Amino acid sequence: VQLQASGGGLVQAGGSLRLSCAASRRMFSNNGMGWFRQAPGTEREFVAAISWNGGSTSYADSVKGRFTISRDNAKNTVSLQMNSLKPEDTAIYYCAAARSAIGSARSRDYNYWGRGTQVTVSS
Repeated sequence: VQLQASGGGLVQAGGSLRLSCAASRRMFSNNGMGWFRQAPGTEREFVAAISWNGGSTSYADSVKGRFTISRDNAKNTVSLQMNSLKPEDTAIYYCAAARSAIGSARSRDYNYWGRGTQVTVSS
């Protein structure tokens, strides 16, 4: 297993969760990383991305100001801090490694995907 996401769970609206994604070193240090999510009956959508060195980040408009993506290359992990959660944030969250060093909002720019972790926000 090259990517493993964890940290999902059930939280009340307004609460916080922190997702983590552990990656094998071989594929991690030179790759942009991203988080995507998919709710039942919907397509997978972009959440956040970060460049290989953490110098550049991008977010979906729906999560700006509430979510923060970060990475620790020494530990081969990328995290997603989610604050002020809303019921509409309920989804399975996936981490992914990009083909390039720069993160992207397009799922086709990612060639490695981890198993998702469920996030459920109750109202």
